Amino acid sequence: MKKGIIYILLAAAVSMAAALPSDAQVGKRWYINAGWQFNATPGNEHAEAAQGWGGYLEGGYYLLPRIAVGAFASYNTANEYVARTTYYPADGEALNTDMFRSLYQVPFGAVLRYRFTWSKFEPYVEAKVGANYADQYSYFSQYAVYDRNWGFYASPEVGFTWHPFNRTNFGFQFALYYSYASNRSESFGMDGINNCGFKLGLAF
Repeated sequence: MKKGIIYILLAAAVSMAAALPSDAQVGKRWYINAGWQFNATPGNEHAEAAQGWGGYLEGGYYLLPRIAVGAFASYNTANEYVARTTYYPADGEALNTDMFRSLYQVPFGAVLRYRFTWSKFEPYVEAKVGANYADQYSYFSQYAVYDRNWGFYASPEVGFTWHPFNRTNFGFQFALYYSYASNRSESFGMDGINNCGFKLGLAF
């Protein structure tokens, strides 16, 4: 029994060693993606908007032919205009004005990617976890109210990179994503932030 286990382990080690030289043929071991991000904040009472004021940067290293680990950072801004209305602060006064609401987010952290192929066209899925820094603002005619907070961030993503040119790592990326951040703000009645959107960028 022990000899059988030893033989199995040796066979597995030989197989892995034999796979190492061929691993050099599956494409480059690292990747860098960067570009433009269109983001929506569904269900957010403070600023529920879908706008293209965002960008992203991520990179990683393939520990195995299909599996890479790396890091990411991105940002996006949601702005919402509220028509003129009358507000009644706690001191009993009345304020009649329109208002701009803004939600600014900067998530960053670690990424785990799985690619299905390693050819010119590489579809992939990945998971991101990290932290999310957020600013919330409300701009009145002569006043501004703001809050800042941190939260946990998690995001699944599906997309592809396409390298149409020979003898170069330059290409393009497209991806769809959803994310949730646990940021909370009592001032703006916010209990978590949902995001969804798509990304268009360059792949290296």
